[in-house]
Amino acid sequence: VNPRYLFMSDQHREALAHLLYGIQNGGFVMLTGEVGTGKTTMIRCLLEQLPDNTDIAIILNPMASAPELLSTICDELGVGYIADDLTVKVLTDALNQFLLDNHRKGRKTVLLMDEAQLLKVPVLEQIRLLTNLETTTEKLLQIMLVGQPELKRLLARPALRQLSQRITARFHLEALNLVEAKAYIYHRLKVAGMPDHQIPFSDPIVKKIHEFSGGIPRLINVISERLLLGAYAQNRHQIDKQIFAAAVKEVAGTATQQEEKEAAATRTSWHAAFVGIVVVVMAAVWFLVPDHPPVNASVASTQQSSVDASLRASG
Repeated sequence: VNPRYLFMSDQHREALAHLLYGIQNGGFVMLTGEVGTGKTTMIRCLLEQLPDNTDIAIILNPMASAPELLSTICDELGVGYIADDLTVKVLTDALNQFLLDNHRKGRKTVLLMDEAQLLKVPVLEQIRLLTNLETTTEKLLQIMLVGQPELKRLLARPALRQLSQRITARFHLEALNLVEAKAYIYHRLKVAGMPDHQIPFSDPIVKKIHEFSGGIPRLINVISERLLLGAYAQNRHQIDKQIFAAAVKEVAGTATQQEEKEAAATRTSWHAAFVGIVVVVMAAVWFLVPDHPPVNASVASTQQSSVDASLRASG
């Protein structure tokens, strides 16, 4: 997360432009992306570019009720309220008065909510109501929702359609493609001081890194760091397949993805073999066992004696 190592791909620049536009024009702004795609990095970059006359409340733990959330927002902004009377109305009135005072001073107020996919529907509805705090020309509070892809599905619910309609800018961060992943790795190595002629990652290894990480920057960082450590331990200047395999095992655990696939295939084969044996046994039982039950031996002997006696009497 060191800002010195920040790599802005085309999509990250576009995301930043969307977010800045949304903040400047008021209302809701939404940023989503998978875990490790750089949402926190984008937030840091955005905060650095906000004007000096901006007050910001950052909520990192959104799993709270509406009154608790409002009181946390007030605490972040330094808004005074009566601690013994934590009702939605009291907290909203206090927040509204603060926003009006801030507006008169020429200051902007931003609410940033991280992990917003964890918010409950009633709390999200209360957040929407905060955007009703406005003058005749502009919103008094700009709200930025940051979360994982589940946030998009959450806002797609009919109960939250009013909130969804108020989002003025939204962007979804995707994983890096192979070209972006290579540029990302080389950028971070260069910032760290690695000369261009000593790059330890060949194109085939970069491709393996991209395949293993799925283009997720955080995973690229983790596997690349292990690769550099492995090369250092072996006094090597280039990453080879053996170093990569060892690093993958260390990062992924005792089994690599390929090993997991092979184990799953083995389990499937054993399962199929077991089912096959059961079917053969059932078929053998079906065809070899007679349809009628066996006759008791003593009963059969008695019946045979009666027949013999009848034959002698008739003879």
